Amino acid sequence: MSTQPDPGLSAIVSERRRLINLAYRLLGSLADAEDVVQETYARWYAMSRQEQDAIGNPGGWLTTVASRVCLDLLGSARARRERYVGEWIPEPLPDRTEWIDGRSSRATADPADRVTLDESINMAFLVVLESMTPAERVAFILHDVFRYTFVEVAEIVGRTPAACRKLASSARGRIRASRTPAPAPPAAQVADVVRDFKLAWEARDIEALIGLLDPDVTAIGDGGGLVSAELRPVEGGERVARYFADLAGRETDLAILERTVSGQPGLVVQQDGVTVTVMAFDVADGRIRHIWAVRNPEKLRPWA
Repeated sequence: MSTQPDPGLSAIVSERRRLINLAYRLLGSLADAEDVVQETYARWYAMSRQEQDAIGNPGGWLTTVASRVCLDLLGSARARRERYVGEWIPEPLPDRTEWIDGRSSRATADPADRVTLDESINMAFLVVLESMTPAERVAFILHDVFRYTFVEVAEIVGRTPAACRKLASSARGRIRASRTPAPAPPAAQVADVVRDFKLAWEARDIEALIGLLDPDVTAIGDGGGLVSAELRPVEGGERVARYFADLAGRETDLAILERTVSGQPGLVVQQDGVTVTVMAFDVADGRIRHIWAVRNPEKLRPWA
């Protein structure tokens, strides 16, 4: 048995962060992304040194394998979601940034800092990705986010470049349809709206809450059947306002913190120092259009 160090080991290991970034965007789950990357490396190390040396582009090989594993998982995800209790929301990611008085400051070490935070991981974007077919999602993420050519995408997903181009175009159409005509507000403006929502929620001020909510706002909770959460979306400004005011009245020992959630200003609810809810917001024209509240403890592990 050879004891010589593998000269390509550092190059292979250095691919891990990029693979995590790719798999998280494809699956919407950090835990699943970690599993995919572990499976990808297991397949690499299951090969002999001779087989590894024969691969001219190890990074490309790892990307191809990870993408195909994700594609298989996405194909079976629909059946798993049908068995999921209540609504399924992508797993929110923490960041080191805290939104305090309109300024950003560095908080404790981020357990999910392997994932680069940008627009492609904000909750509104991830929710739209969930509406895509597996092939659309993979083609779009590989090409539009990670800048692979359609020839490279075709080799990964097993379709022609023209078919992959059409898949990515269809995915872009879904994203355009989900967005408001108004430009996305700056983070500082979103932070102000989220802060005002927090204060009105804590005060159980229904009128103030209604003023911050779009008349057609939708609030979605994800408890996964493990903790309490509404099984169906709550819709409409007044209904959502009264729902949150009622929550504040039932739970009096909660701490509501302003934090960055998946790259955007959001709220983290703690009870006895333990994170029990992470909330992401979609804000347009100064009002909240969507609220996503993740309560499933399995999805809150990065926030521990």
